[in-house]
Amino acid sequence: MTWVLILLIAAIVFVLLAFVLKMPRAGWELSGAALLVGIAGYALQGHPGTPGAPKAPIENKRAADEALVKQRQQMGDQFAQGQSWMILADGLARQGQYGAAAEVLRKGTQQFPQDADLWVSLGNALVGHSDGIITPAAQFAFQKAAAIAPDHPGPPFFMGLALAQSGRLADARAMWAELLRRSPADAPYRADLSERIQRIDSMLAASSGAVTAGAPVPVPAPEAGASNQAAE
Repeated sequence: MTWVLILLIAAIVFVLLAFVLKMPRAGWELSGAALLVGIAGYALQGHPGTPGAPKAPIENKRAADEALVKQRQQMGDQFAQGQSWMILADGLARQGQYGAAAEVLRKGTQQFPQDADLWVSLGNALVGHSDGIITPAAQFAFQKAAAIAPDHPGPPFFMGLALAQSGRLADARAMWAELLRRSPADAPYRADLSERIQRIDSMLAASSGAVTAGAPVPVPAPEAGASNQAAE
């Protein structure tokens, strides 16, 4: 069936050239030969039976982490004003469209500049758009959210996550440790936060071979001579 269509199209093209566009009779042979060469090339190299394999845009290769979206929602319910902007942005992020999500959230921050959740979501979208690497723009968004709502757990949590993904484990640990210290005992994210800190400690210890990061550093006992001199 495919070859019938190809030959039919070639015939229609030839008829259009010869009779509709009034091509000189001297060019009929050349035009016919060109069409036949094209058909022969397709016969040698074409594969009409091969199924298509469309490629998705690069950002679609990695969908947003559903658990991460839920965690952001859990941490920010009491702070949110621009929920409609975040619902739209979350939908885009779930499809891996982080650039579009960031653009939506930028507009949201213009309408609600004091909404800490919008700034947190913007920081997350920017981090996703850069394949998990924290950028100056993302860092600014997290810091802006922290300045608006100092008690909001989202900015330090997600900025720490971006720092950890960027390889800045010590900075991430320090930020998370401070968040854990000031978090209420019944905060629903405490257990997860503690586990993340422990994983960072293990990675830091494995990479340096030193004492687990964050643990008290033992102080060497003074020598006996120094103790006697101090006593005298």
